[in-house]
Amino acid sequence: MSTTTKSYAVTGMTCSHCVAAVSAELGALAGVTDVHVDLIAGGISTVTVSSDTPLTAEQVATALDEAGDYRLSIDQPR
Repeated sequence: MSTTTKSYAVTGMTCSHCVAAVSAELGALAGVTDVHVDLIAGGISTVTVSSDTPLTAEQVATALDEAGDYRLSIDQPR
């Protein structure tokens, strides 16, 4: 089985707590094998997710919402 890796532009992240919350929610999605966050406090952070199967934007957006007030950015797609 091959791994799919995709990066997402995410707004609303400001600290290590945000990183932990987003990583935990995305990591709990079925098939996710790794989550890496490049935090840009107060700006547009890059969240890279590796998974056994591709995730939909809706799955990612729902996980971000569950984690807190974090949103996919449509201004700067990754």
